[in-house]
Amino acid sequence: LTPFYALLIFFLLSFPTLSLAGQFKITRVYDGDTVKAKGHDIEITVRLVGIDAPETSRKKRDPGQPYSQKAKKYLASLVLNKTVDIKGYGLDRYNRILGVIYLNKQNINLEMVKMGLAEVYRGKPARGFDNGPYLEAEKRAREAKTGMWSLGDKYISPKDWRKMQKGL
Repeated sequence: LTPFYALLIFFLLSFPTLSLAGQFKITRVYDGDTVKAKGHDIEITVRLVGIDAPETSRKKRDPGQPYSQKAKKYLASLVLNKTVDIKGYGLDRYNRILGVIYLNKQNINLEMVKMGLAEVYRGKPARGFDNGPYLEAEKRAREAKTGMWSLGDKYISPKDWRKMQKGL
Protein backbone atom coordinates (compact mmCIF):
# COMPACT_ATOMS: atom_id res chain seq x y z
CA LEU A 1 0.00 0.00 0.00
CA THR A 2 1.36 3.38 -0.93
CA PRO A 3 1.14 6.22 1.59
CA PHE A 4 -1.05 8.04 -0.93
CA TYR A 5 -3.62 5.21 -0.95
CA ALA A 6 -3.68 5.06 2.86
CA LEU A 7 -4.19 8.82 2.99
CA LEU A 8 -6.97 8.57 0.42
CA ILE A 9 -8.83 5.96 2.51
CA PHE A 10 -8.40 8.12 5.62
CA PHE A 11 -9.69 11.15 3.71
CA LEU A 12 -12.72 9.26 2.40
CA LEU A 13 -13.62 8.03 5.88
CA SER A 14 -13.20 11.48 7.41
CA PHE A 15 -15.74 13.41 5.36
CA PRO A 16 -19.40 12.41 5.27
CA THR A 17 -19.97 13.67 1.73
CA LEU A 18 -17.30 11.28 0.43
CA SER A 19 -17.60 8.77 3.16
CA LEU A 20 -18.67 5.35 1.94
CA ALA A 21 -15.15 4.04 1.82
CA GLY A 22 -15.81 0.47 0.98
CA GLN A 23 -15.19 -2.82 2.58
CA PHE A 24 -13.36 -3.48 5.83
CA LYS A 25 -13.14 -6.68 7.84
CA ILE A 26 -13.88 -6.29 11.56
CA THR A 27 -10.97 -7.97 13.36
CA ARG A 28 -11.69 -7.02 16.98
CA VAL A 29 -14.57 -5.78 19.10
CA TYR A 30 -13.29 -3.74 22.05
CA ASP A 31 -16.69 -3.01 23.59
CA GLY A 32 -20.25 -2.20 22.53
CA ASP A 33 -19.27 0.84 20.49
CA THR A 34 -15.65 0.43 19.35
CA VAL A 35 -14.09 -1.97 16.85
CA LYS A 36 -10.90 -2.55 14.88
CA ALA A 37 -11.14 -3.02 11.13
CA LYS A 38 -8.70 -3.96 8.37
CA GLY A 39 -8.98 -3.22 4.71
CA HIS A 40 -7.11 -1.65 1.82
CA ASP A 41 -3.84 -2.59 3.59
CA ILE A 42 -4.61 -0.40 6.61
CA GLU A 43 -5.97 -0.99 10.09
CA ILE A 44 -8.37 1.49 11.69
CA THR A 45 -10.19 1.87 14.99
CA VAL A 46 -13.83 2.80 14.56
CA ARG A 47 -15.97 4.41 17.25
CA LEU A 48 -19.61 3.77 16.34
CA VAL A 49 -20.94 7.29 15.81
CA GLY A 50 -24.17 8.40 17.44
CA ILE A 51 -24.28 5.76 20.17
CA ASP A 52 -22.88 5.19 23.64
CA ALA A 53 -22.82 1.61 24.94
CA PRO A 54 -22.43 0.56 28.59
CA GLU A 55 -18.82 0.75 29.76
CA THR A 56 -16.69 -2.36 30.09
CA SER A 57 -14.20 -2.55 32.93
CA ARG A 58 -10.52 -1.82 32.46
CA LYS A 59 -9.79 -4.56 35.03
CA LYS A 60 -10.24 -8.19 33.95
CA ARG A 61 -12.12 -9.30 37.08
CA ASP A 62 -14.47 -6.30 37.25
CA PRO A 63 -17.64 -6.86 35.20
CA GLY A 64 -18.03 -3.17 34.35
CA GLN A 65 -21.36 -1.50 33.82
CA PRO A 66 -24.50 -3.66 33.61
CA TYR A 67 -25.12 -4.80 30.03
CA SER A 68 -21.56 -3.91 28.92
CA GLN A 69 -20.61 -7.54 28.24
CA LYS A 70 -23.94 -8.23 26.52
CA ALA A 71 -23.41 -5.18 24.28
CA LYS A 72 -19.88 -6.28 23.41
CA LYS A 73 -20.94 -9.87 22.71
CA TYR A 74 -23.93 -8.82 20.62
CA LEU A 75 -21.84 -6.42 18.52
CA ALA A 76 -19.25 -9.18 18.05
CA SER A 77 -21.98 -11.64 16.99
CA LEU A 78 -23.07 -9.18 14.30
CA VAL A 79 -19.75 -8.02 12.84
CA LEU A 80 -16.66 -9.88 14.11
CA ASN A 81 -14.70 -11.43 11.22
CA LYS A 82 -17.25 -10.08 8.74
CA THR A 83 -16.76 -7.65 5.89
CA VAL A 84 -18.69 -4.41 6.39
CA ASP A 85 -19.07 -0.96 4.88
CA ILE A 86 -18.08 1.98 7.04
CA LYS A 87 -19.46 5.47 6.54
CA GLY A 88 -17.17 7.95 8.26
CA TYR A 89 -18.01 11.20 10.03
CA GLY A 90 -14.53 12.45 10.89
CA LEU A 91 -12.37 11.65 13.89
CA ASP A 92 -12.96 11.76 17.64
CA ARG A 93 -10.51 13.24 20.15
CA TYR A 94 -8.66 9.90 20.30
CA ASN A 95 -8.19 9.88 16.49
CA ARG A 96 -10.62 7.04 16.00
CA ILE A 97 -12.84 7.09 12.92
CA LEU A 98 -16.39 8.07 13.86
CA GLY A 99 -18.38 5.71 11.68
CA VAL A 100 -21.62 3.96 10.95
CA ILE A 101 -21.10 0.28 10.24
CA TYR A 102 -23.31 -1.39 7.68
CA LEU A 103 -23.57 -5.15 7.23
CA ASN A 104 -25.62 -6.09 4.17
CA LYS A 105 -27.13 -2.57 4.27
CA GLN A 106 -28.22 -3.01 7.92
CA ASN A 107 -27.18 -0.09 10.14
CA ILE A 108 -25.36 -1.82 13.01
CA ASN A 109 -25.14 1.34 15.15
CA LEU A 110 -28.93 1.69 15.01
CA GLU A 111 -29.33 -2.03 15.73
CA MET A 112 -27.41 -1.61 19.01
CA VAL A 113 -29.87 1.11 20.10
CA LYS A 114 -32.92 -0.92 19.02
CA MET A 115 -31.71 -3.87 21.12
CA GLY A 116 -31.34 -1.70 24.22
CA LEU A 117 -27.57 -2.21 24.25
CA ALA A 118 -26.64 1.42 23.59
CA GLU A 119 -28.18 4.82 24.09
CA VAL A 120 -27.98 7.80 21.78
CA TYR A 121 -24.70 9.65 22.26
CA ARG A 122 -25.39 12.73 24.42
CA GLY A 123 -22.38 14.84 23.41
CA LYS A 124 -21.99 17.11 20.42
CA PRO A 125 -23.17 15.21 17.32
CA ALA A 126 -20.74 14.58 14.48
CA ARG A 127 -21.11 17.02 11.60
CA GLY A 128 -23.57 15.72 9.02
CA PHE A 129 -24.86 12.93 11.28
CA ASP A 130 -28.65 12.65 11.73
CA ASN A 131 -29.49 11.15 15.11
CA GLY A 132 -33.28 11.37 14.57
CA PRO A 133 -33.74 7.65 13.80
CA TYR A 134 -31.55 6.82 16.81
CA LEU A 135 -33.64 8.95 19.18
CA GLU A 136 -36.82 7.25 17.93
CA ALA A 137 -35.25 3.78 18.33
CA GLU A 138 -34.10 4.63 21.86
CA LYS A 139 -37.59 5.86 22.78
CA ARG A 140 -39.13 2.57 21.57
CA ALA A 141 -36.50 0.46 23.38
CA ARG A 142 -37.04 2.42 26.62
CA GLU A 143 -40.81 2.05 26.42
CA ALA A 144 -40.47 -1.70 25.80
CA LYS A 145 -37.85 -2.00 28.59
CA THR A 146 -35.53 -3.74 26.13
CA GLY A 147 -31.99 -4.61 27.22
CA MET A 148 -30.45 -2.10 29.61
CA TRP A 149 -33.74 -0.20 29.83
CA SER A 150 -35.10 -3.13 31.88
CA LEU A 151 -33.02 -1.74 34.77
CA GLY A 152 -35.54 1.08 35.20
CA ASP A 153 -34.45 3.54 37.90
CA LYS A 154 -31.21 1.60 38.40
CA TYR A 155 -30.06 2.47 34.87
CA ILE A 156 -27.02 4.78 34.72
CA SER A 157 -26.00 6.30 31.39
CA PRO A 158 -22.48 5.45 30.19
CA LYS A 159 -21.57 9.15 30.40
CA ASP A 160 -22.57 9.30 34.10
CA TRP A 161 -20.88 5.92 34.74
CA ARG A 162 -17.58 7.27 33.36
CA LYS A 163 -17.82 10.32 35.64
CA MET A 164 -18.50 8.10 38.66
CA GLN A 165 -15.49 5.88 37.84
CA LYS A 166 -13.19 8.90 37.69
CA GLY A 167 -14.27 9.85 41.18
CA LEU A 168 -13.20 6.49 42.65
